[in-house]
Parts: sequence; C-alpha cells; structure tokens
Amino acid sequence: MASPGHSDPPQQPLFRAVASSTRQIYQLLKCISFTPKVHVQLTHEGIRFAADHSRVMQGVVFLDKGLFSSFALNMPDEEGVQLPQFQMNLAALLEALQIFGATDVAAKAARAEAEPYRSNLRNYRPDAFHHQALGMPGTCCIMYEEDGSTLDIIIEETGVKTQCKMSTYTPESPEEIPFDRMDLSFKIITQARWLLDALSELAPMAPARVTVVASPSVPYLSLSSGGGLGSASVDFSSGRDLLETLSVTDRWVQSYKFDFVKSASEAMRVANKVSFRGDGQGVLSLQFMVELEGGSVSFLDFRFVPYITQEDEDTGLEDDDD
Repeated sequence: MASPGHSDPPQQPLFRAVASSTRQIYQLLKCISFTPKVHVQLTHEGIRFAADHSRVMQGVVFLDKGLFSSFALNMPDEEGVQLPQFQMNLAALLEALQIFGATDVAAKAARAEAEPYRSNLRNYRPDAFHHQALGMPGTCCIMYEEDGSTLDIIIEETGVKTQCKMSTYTPESPEEIPFDRMDLSFKIITQARWLLDALSELAPMAPARVTVVASPSVPYLSLSSGGGLGSASVDFSSGRDLLETLSVTDRWVQSYKFDFVKSASEAMRVANKVSFRGDGQGVLSLQFMVELEGGSVSFLDFRFVPYITQEDEDTGLEDDDD
C-alpha cells in the first residue's frame, strides 16, 4: 500500500501585520494624502510611507510596529539586506482602511463636514458607541506575499470578512529633499494648533505664498502672506507663553507656496506639538508629534523647498560669470 504523500508546509508571506483597530493608522496616513501615490518601505521596526510633490514638498509617516498586535517581516535583519519597497495608490489604501469600523468613520465624517474648521482639541475624541468600546471583535491584516505581489488588506469584523488586493508598482525611488541638521538656522517648538490657527487667519486672503520669518528678537516667529484680497500676518511674540523651545542664530526669511504648507493642515489637527526648523539652504522642516492611545507617540515629517529669491539668482549669475 502506497504511503500518503507529504504536503509542503504553507509558505510564509514576506510581510504580515495585524491590527485590532485601524483608526490611528488611518489618521496618520490621511495626513500625507496630498498626492495619489506613496512610496512604501517595509522594515523590521515598522512601515514607512513617503509622499512627494514635484520634489518641492515631501511628507513622511512611519507606522511603528507597536501600532500592530502582531508584526513580522520574514527576512534577515542584517546590514546590506535590501528591504522591500514599492509604490501604491494611497487613496485606495485609505478607502480600504475605512471599511474597518465603517459606521464609526461615516459618523465622524458627517461631523467633520458640518464643522470644516476644527482644532485637535475636539477632534477624534473616542465615541462610547464605537465597535471597540462595545466589545465587537475585529481584526485588520496587512499582508505582502512577495516582491511584486499585491498588498492585501484582510478585514474581519462582526462575522464579515472583506479582502482587498491593491496593485503595487516599481518604486521610482525619489530622493529626499535634503535637510542639513548640522546647519540649522533656527528651531522653534510650539503647539500644533497655533500653526493651524495662524494658517486659518491667512487663508481668507487667497495668498499664493507664505513668508516665514524667524528672529532672535520679538517677534520671534512671523507668518505673512498677501493676495488679491489683501495681506495679513501672524506674529508669535509672547516667547515662552507660546514657544516651548526657541533657538534662532540670525534673522531667517524664506517664502513657500501657501497651498503646499496648507496641505499639512490635517497633521496640524491631529498633532500635539510641531517643531519648526530651517537650514542654511532655506529648506523648511515641520515635524509633528502625535500622541497615540496607550501613551505612545508618532512623528510626521514635512519638508518644503523655498522660492528662489533675487539674492539667490544674483549669486548664481556671479558664479556663472566666474
């Protein structure tokens, strides 16, 4: 009698992570939804999502593995090993994550539409009737079988299983906007809601640019803009009352596209603090600290390239003459 054949054990996927809630993941990823596609890199410490707009604006979200109940990248954790990376449609991913607890998200969206300007003091407060509070079981599994495969989102909730297969693309590997931490011109830390309020004051002027001025004397930080409807400025002059950290070497002035800076508004809503930093080349870095449930924190990093000033153009012409 022939012996029964032995079946090979099922192959482990290259990457698999499970979360009991996608609310925080959705909130963080929505902050960089200013472009349709994102660059994704899977690491042993978490998932890195990077959005880029014409090499003049970049936003980065890092989802720490602590956000997941289980997290496994099945490849050696050694130097020199190339980590999996790909591009994907961010809008499709956000849509899939909303399926998990869709009733809760729909209710929050309705409240957000009724109140388009809301600060992070009132935003995303827990609801006594959401699924997690009521004890309804549910899991969201994110899986990447192998290089070049689809990214699978498998959601099981209240007895219903939903599977979404999202196409991945060969990454373009865009270079990061260079930011020289060794050549900082200024560093200011303040509450994120103050920045959101400042942009809301400038927005009615329909400005094309926003000018950021950092100074070692009053006003320490100033945001100003002008448009077809007039001009406006917001000064941060109260020192320690508004600014937790203030370090400015010399007066620093740069201008940026207003709509680009405004694209970080969602990060300003969910974050607790923001770190303003500018380097000697004029690149602006906005790093947001978001406090998550359970006492952990996550960081969102935005970088902006300034408009070329007349002084820069003159310097370039002098270099060409030489």
